[in-house]
Amino acid sequence: MKAKATLSVFWAGLLAAAALVSALPSQAQPQAPETLTGTLAKVRETGAITIGYRESSVPFSFLNARKEPIGYSIELCRALVTAIEDAVNKSLTIKWTPVTSDSRIDAVESGAVDLECGSTTNNLERQKRVSFSPTIFVSGTKVLVKKGSPIKSFRDLAGKRVAVTAGTTNEKTLRELSQKFKLGINLLVARDHADSFGLVKSGQADAFATDDVLLYGLIARDAAKAEYEVVGDYLSYDPYGIMYRKGDAQLRKVINDSFQVLAEDGEIERQYKRWFLRKLPTGESINLPMSAQLEAIIQTMAVKAE
Repeated sequence: MKAKATLSVFWAGLLAAAALVSALPSQAQPQAPETLTGTLAKVRETGAITIGYRESSVPFSFLNARKEPIGYSIELCRALVTAIEDAVNKSLTIKWTPVTSDSRIDAVESGAVDLECGSTTNNLERQKRVSFSPTIFVSGTKVLVKKGSPIKSFRDLAGKRVAVTAGTTNEKTLRELSQKFKLGINLLVARDHADSFGLVKSGQADAFATDDVLLYGLIARDAAKAEYEVVGDYLSYDPYGIMYRKGDAQLRKVINDSFQVLAEDGEIERQYKRWFLRKLPTGESINLPMSAQLEAIIQTMAVKAE
C-alpha cells in the first residue's frame, strides 16, 4: 500500500509540474519566428541574395585584377548579408550583378538586385522610388582636368567639353549650372565613370565632373597623380547610401540595426581606413582622411534608439 501511495504521489507531482509548465507566460516559451515578407522572404526561399555592384566606382565598388567586386561599399554589404542570414536563419549565396549609374535604380526597383552597393547619392527624388541605408559617405561634385589646364572653377567650363556619367546627380548639376550661368557647356554623357575619365585621357573632353572622391579614386587606380588634378569648389552635396527596395519594413530594420552595430564596434571606421587611407590593389592610396561630417554621422549612428 505504501508503494502504491508513493507512486500515486509521484504521478500527481509529475502531472502538476506539466500543468505548471503549460501555464507559464508565453514569453518563457520559445517564440515562433516572425512571418517573413519582402526581400527576407525572397532570399529565404531562394537561398540567394543579388548584389548590384559598380565596375569603376573606386574605392567604393570596383573590380580587382581577377574581375571580382571589391571596395568599401562591397565590404559593408557583405556585413549586411551576414545580418540578413541571421534574420532568415539560412546561409545565402551572393549573386553579383553589374549595374551602371543609369541602370542601378531600375535594377533595385524591379527586383533585379536586392542591394545596390556602389556610390549612390541619397536624395528626395530617388527616395520616391527606392530606400537607402544610413549614410556611409559624404561627397560632392568637383572637376577633374589634366594638369596645366586653364580650368580652375566651374565658371571656366564655359564653352568647354565636359564629361559626365549617365544617370548621376552630377549630370543634373552641370546641366543646371550651365543653364543658370549661361555657360554653354558641351556635356559628353558616358556610360560609366571609367568611360568618362577615358574621354579626358583621350582629349575628347576638357574635364570630367563627378563626386570628388570618385575622381581621386580613378587617379589613384591609374597611378596618375602627376598627370591629373581635381579642381574647384563643391558644386553639390552628395550623401551616399546602399539602396534597397522601397516599402520593405523588415529589411529596413535589419539594415538599420546592422549599421548601428557596425558603427558601435568601429567596423565602419576600420573599413574606411582600409579603402581610403591604405594602398589600393594598384599600390596607390587615395589618402583621404574621414571628414568631420562623416565622423559625426557615424557617431550618431552608433547610438542605440531608445
